[in-house]
Amino acid sequence: MGKANRNGLRYEHQAREYLQDRGLRLLAQNFSSRYGEIDLIMRERETVCFIEVKFRKSFAYGGAASAISISKQRKIVKTALFYIAGRRRLARQSLRFDALLIQRQFDGSDRVDWIKNAFYAE
Repeated sequence: MGKANRNGLRYEHQAREYLQDRGLRLLAQNFSSRYGEIDLIMRERETVCFIEVKFRKSFAYGGAASAISISKQRKIVKTALFYIAGRRRLARQSLRFDALLIQRQFDGSDRVDWIKNAFYAE
């Protein structure tokens, strides 16, 4: 496993713990389909949350938020619909697409921003 992959898993683990501390329950992690991958799928009460985790160690090129392109959003939505289609019990739940951004600050600390409804399915 490469360094970038290990770091990605470390930040996904940090994101999962952050969200679990706020009451969300993990349904799946690194769910893949032919359409793409979703980092975290969690449940907050009656809402299924599809969460893209992004870490950036600098603000160059717009930081973590700019890393979730329109193309990436479309892949996440398609993958989410594929996930729901295979789980009838979740079909009646609300869906939400969130971003959890971890941004390295100038002082070396990490700032976590959880953006609920970061984008929508069209």
